[in-house]
This record gives sequence, structure tokens and C-alpha cells, in this order.
Amino acid sequence: MLQIARQAPTIESIIAAHAALRAQGPLVQCLTNVVSANFMANVLLAAGASPAMVDNPEEAVGFASVAGAVLVNLGTPTTAQVQSMRLAVQAADDIGKPWVLDPIGAGALPWRGAIAAELLASRPTVIRGNASEISGLAGLGNSNATGFDSSHDPADAVPAALSLLAHASCVSASGPIDHVVGKVQDDQGNLAHYLLRIAGGSALLPRVTASGCALGALVAAYAAVAQNSFCAVAAAHVHFALAAEYAERQARGPGSFVPAFLDCLDLVDARLIRAKGQVEGVKL
Repeated sequence: MLQIARQAPTIESIIAAHAALRAQGPLVQCLTNVVSANFMANVLLAAGASPAMVDNPEEAVGFASVAGAVLVNLGTPTTAQVQSMRLAVQAADDIGKPWVLDPIGAGALPWRGAIAAELLASRPTVIRGNASEISGLAGLGNSNATGFDSSHDPADAVPAALSLLAHASCVSASGPIDHVVGKVQDDQGNLAHYLLRIAGGSALLPRVTASGCALGALVAAYAAVAQNSFCAVAAAHVHFALAAEYAERQARGPGSFVPAFLDCLDLVDARLIRAKGQVEGVKL
């Protein structure tokens, strides 16, 4: 389900999205990888959403029909899971529910790349990945594309993210400073591309398994309740970054960071978002 925002996200619209998340507790169907499922579910619960880790073909359509949003994560795809992804995406599209594509390794392996290309053609509401994943997805068919390395600078992925706006309403590349691109329509119907840079977070995030995957799930949760997908992505990234920043202050290392991060996801509120949210926007 593609959406066009009337204005770029602001701190106040992010606060409104956060309030909606807490009030509505949206159900998110997560078709995700085996490594991420437990942590992802806990992140959604701590943030205020409700996870459903349902990825079998027999139930994919039923859950997509009742969920507020669907996450499709290509971390460890199996034939049965891919069938479920196709079914869930079609069901979400049929009833106008948002769905998020997390294209892990899309440019690195042929079979996975073909699946990613097929899903991309189905026009996800949001595409979320690290810089390498976004570049890999945009470069499918390029023998130099990768899609796994999380060390690339998100700023370098902005051209790839912009190209992917032909298929999605919003694209984000996460990293030390998250870069989010989306489309905004003015009152005259003219479209413009906007870039948001969202700072914060923690250097401990890349040292925790499935932190990026969990961010994709949080994006889906916000997409279920926010006024548009651009605002949803911005709100998820700000919420995630603030929780990580404050969790790092309590942690002694990656092991103690995880429970602190879950606590801080729960503690993020309007006051903290307004005081500490770091969002910089520019029209492209």
C-alpha cells in the first residue's frame, strides 16, 4: 500500500505517532528469520505493539487480514516461508494494510535476490535496511552488489534509496546516522523528495544480534498507526535511537545493553522525544 505524505515528518507528528502506538498496541505479523524472532517480539512488546510470529502458508493470509501491518524479513528464507510471504503480502495489499520489506542479503545470493526482486515488484509500503542492504536491493543484477555488510555509511546509500522510491513510499538506511527518504506532495499536487537524518542510537546496537531486524518490525508497528508511512518510519527510528542512547548509559557491554534497551523502549515518551529527538530534514 503506497502512501504520499502531505508534509515531511516533524517532532510533533512523531510524538502523535508514538501516542497512537501506545494507545492502539497494533498487531504486527512478522515473517522473519530464525535468529531475530525472540528479540524482535520483545522489542515490539516493550515499545507498545503486539507481535505475531506467524510464517506458515496455512495461516499467513488469515493473520495478514487481522494484523495492523506485515513485516517481511529475508534473513533466513525457506521455500515454505517465501510462499507465506507471497500470501501475506497479497492479503495485505488486497485490504490496504501496510507492509515492510527488510531485504537482508538481497544483492548477495541469486535465489534470495530473485525473491527480493519479486517482492519489490509488489510495491512494499516501506523498505528498511542498512546501507549495504539498500544498495544491494537497488543494484539487483549488478555482480558487485552485496547486501550483508552493516559497516557502510548510510549517506552513501541515499542515491540507491531514492531509486527505490519508484517501488515504495519510504526507504530508510540505518547506521550511526539513519537516512530516511520519502515523497511529499504539496497542495498543488507537486511531488518532492525529502531526506531525514536521524541521529542518536548506540555503538552497541551492531553488536547485538537482530537489532536492525527489530527496527524493521518497529517500523511496521508504526506504519499501522501513523498518519502516513514517512511519519511512521521517522517515529520508529527516533524511538529506537533514543532507547538505544539511554540504554548505553546503563550498560556495561552488549549483554547488559539488551535488557536496558528493552526497558528504555518502554520509557521513551513525548517529553523525551520533544527534548532529545534529533531529526534534520532537507528537500532534495
